[in-house]
Parts: sequence; C-alpha cells; structure tokens
Amino acid sequence: MEFATNSLGKTAAGVIAVVCTATLMWFGNGLNPWWPCLWFAMLPVLWFALRHSWWSTAIVAVVSMMLGGLNLFYYLHSVLGAPIMVWVAAYASVAVAFAAGVLLFRALLFRGAVWSALVALPAVWVTLEYARNFATPHGTGGSIAYTQLRFLPFLQLASVTGPWGMSFVLLLLAPAVAIGIYLWPKQRQRAVRVIGATVGLIVLILIFGAVRLAQPTGETVQMGLIASDEKPYSSIVDEGKPAEQLFQIYAAQAEMLAEQGAKAIVLPEMLAVVLETRRQQADAIFQSLADRTGATIIVGTIHVVVPLTYNEARVYAPHVVMASYRKHHLLPPFESRTTPGTTMTVLPRGDETWGVAICKDMDFTRLLRRYGEAGVGVMLVPAWDFRVDRSWHGHIAVMRGVEDGFSMVRSAKGGYLTVSDSRGRIIAESRSDAAPFSTLMANVPVEHHPTIYLRLGDWFPWAAMALLVWVLLRLGWRRNAH
Repeated sequence: MEFATNSLGKTAAGVIAVVCTATLMWFGNGLNPWWPCLWFAMLPVLWFALRHSWWSTAIVAVVSMMLGGLNLFYYLHSVLGAPIMVWVAAYASVAVAFAAGVLLFRALLFRGAVWSALVALPAVWVTLEYARNFATPHGTGGSIAYTQLRFLPFLQLASVTGPWGMSFVLLLLAPAVAIGIYLWPKQRQRAVRVIGATVGLIVLILIFGAVRLAQPTGETVQMGLIASDEKPYSSIVDEGKPAEQLFQIYAAQAEMLAEQGAKAIVLPEMLAVVLETRRQQADAIFQSLADRTGATIIVGTIHVVVPLTYNEARVYAPHVVMASYRKHHLLPPFESRTTPGTTMTVLPRGDETWGVAICKDMDFTRLLRRYGEAGVGVMLVPAWDFRVDRSWHGHIAVMRGVEDGFSMVRSAKGGYLTVSDSRGRIIAESRSDAAPFSTLMANVPVEHHPTIYLRLGDWFPWAAMALLVWVLLRLGWRRNAH
C-alpha cells in the first residue's frame, strides 16, 4: 500500500512538472513568445529532479520539452512543409540535451559541486544551440534568445556575447532558484550566496543594458519601405513584360516616397523573375527613377542567368552603375534550385556606409558580422515571410543590429515593414497587408556603433563549451571522491 502511494505521488509530481514546464515553454517560446515565461520554464523539472530518481527525471524532462515544442508543429510542418520527422528530430535533440543538462545539474548538486551545478544546464544548452547553428540550414533560428527581443535592457547583452550569452543567462535563474530551495533547510548561507550571485549578475547586465539604451544613436536618414500582400503584386511574376509591368507599378509607389524625401527605398524579396536577356529593360525602370529622384532603390528579384538562378537584390543608385547582392542562405525546399551568393554588397554614402542582404541571411551571425566589420551603419533588407511568422522571423534581424552596431530596414511580403536601430528598438513598423500597397517612412540612424561582439566574435559559446568540459571533469572527480 505504501509503495502504491509513493508511486502515485511520484507520478502526480511528474505530471505537474511536465504540465508546468511544457506550458511555460509553449507560451514563452515559439512565434509569439511572452518573454517572462522562459526565465522560469525549466524550474518545475529541476525541482522534480532533486526529489526523484534519475530515470524518472529523464522521462519528465524529455516529455515536457517535446510537448512544449508542439506550438511550432503547424508552422514547421504545414507552413514550411517540413516532414513530421524533421520536427521530431529537431525537438528530440533539444529534449535529450535538456534531459542531459538536468541530470548533470542533479548529479553535481548531490555531490556538493554547487557552482558547477548552477552552470551545467546553461552550458549544455548553449553548446547545443551553437552546434545547431552550423548543422542546420536555419542558423540561429532555434535560439531561445529571440524570446527576449522585447526585453530591451537584457537584449543589449547580445552586443557583448551574441545570442549565446542571452540563452546562457536566461537559463541561469531557474537552476539558482532550485539550488536555493534545495539548500535552504540546512545550508541557508550557501543558498543565499547562489541566488544572490545569480540575481546580482542579472542586475549588472540590466544596468549595462539601460546605460547602452540611454546613449545616442547618431544622425538619421529618411528611408521608405514598400510591400504588398495583394495579388498579383505579392506573387512572383513571370519573366518578360509581366515582370516589367509589375516593376512599373512598384516604381510609381517608390516615386511617391522619393517625393516625400526618402533617400533609400526598400522593396520586398522576389518580386518577379528577370531573365538575363531582358535585364536591361527591367533595370531601366528603376535606374531612371533613381537618377530622376536621387533615391537609392533596392528591389528583390529572381534573376535567371541560364542555367543558374539567383535570389537577388538589385541596387539602383543615382547615376551609378547598378549593383546587386545574391542571397547566401537559402530556405529549403523552396530555394533548393537556387544558387547561393558568396559576396557582400556595401554602399559608401559619404561618411555613411549602407549594406544589403536578403531575408534568411539575417538568421546567421557570421555574414552580418562581416558587414559590421565593414563599418555598416544600416542594413537594407528585402524579405518575404509566411504571415504567421511575421513577428518571430521578421524580428530576428533586430538582434543582428544589436550585435553588430547598425540599424535595420527590412521590407517583407507576408510580414512587416520594420525599421529598428542598433539598440533593438523598433523605430517604425507596419504590416504588409495594411493596404493594397503598404508603405512606411522613417528617420533611420545610419551611424555605425562598434560592439564587443563585433570585436571578439563567437567567444561566448566557446567559453560555454569549456565550462561544460570543466563541470564534466568536476563530476568525475566528485564521483571518484565518493
């Protein structure tokens, strides 16, 4: 009877831990995250781990993470067209890593290695995020750091560590609280030190963020954005005269923004298919407009140079030969037959430097860090989102600006027209379906701001991996000592 009671109690505790963590993950992560949730999402499982066996802890950790990840199933499977097994593989790897981190935390704490236990889960998680950054075509897209984009003081940490440090600190509070609760009955001073040190670190980070937010962002330039979700303006138009006709329609909208004072105008990604044989006719439409108005116009196209196809941003500057940028990071399976680009496009403008990239390129830190190293003050980005991900994927670009010290001007079909500064503040924003042709004008800071992350690069994930090696060694030493 006592065994049955204990077993029932363990099952109930496991269910509670699963439900709480999965719920906090569901609302704290995904396409429209509520940022406070992630700070405590792991705590129920950590609490369970300190009261029950390792194998039941592993089951609870895996199940809670898999259930919490179901909020992205529709997006990955139905919107992006990924097979079900892709979702299973992606979240199984996260769930297993989470379980490993929790078990490592548990083992270290039970052996008295309190500070090693504190950093065990964050070190495991950041190591996984950094590995996935190279192993998948989505770069940093799965990082939990993006859940904190609206927490502006904390977001400034990205200027030092990139997204990796944000993920680490985000996962530090729950282990600290769990350790404090565990130690409180017999080692209150130690519990206070652990919680105090963790809270103190977070407070220092937020003070740094507040100071950085208070600093001026420099001179501004007026820029315009245009996008449409209304067919046929939003669809990829076939090559030849249909494409040129669509360009004429967009050019009329761009001319109105130029007349209002826009010095740069960004149109969406993949407006139309342009064959190399008709490139001059298509280019003439926007080049003549740029020459006449003095505005620089960035237009997203599919450029076909048989047998190759490029996702291209064409840059029409006044009285200058047309430049182009070819997208580096392509979205499978939609762009599987498209050839990736390999070069940057930087536009000197007197004392200013502008850069050009396309949509999914914003998911990758290395390419944008190269733009930061070139002294870019603003990135001009044609894009195309999937409506349901307009908030999540559309705002990933914001963090690149914080990391590398530039503003972001991103115009997306099926998403937002967004202008953000080097601190991650949204200066202006409008939905692409707000009108048949949604337009936006904003004064955009164009001054480059050097950052620690720009100087040191991905130093933090390597530090996290070194920390993981250290805590594993600590576990070995403690196990031998016992």
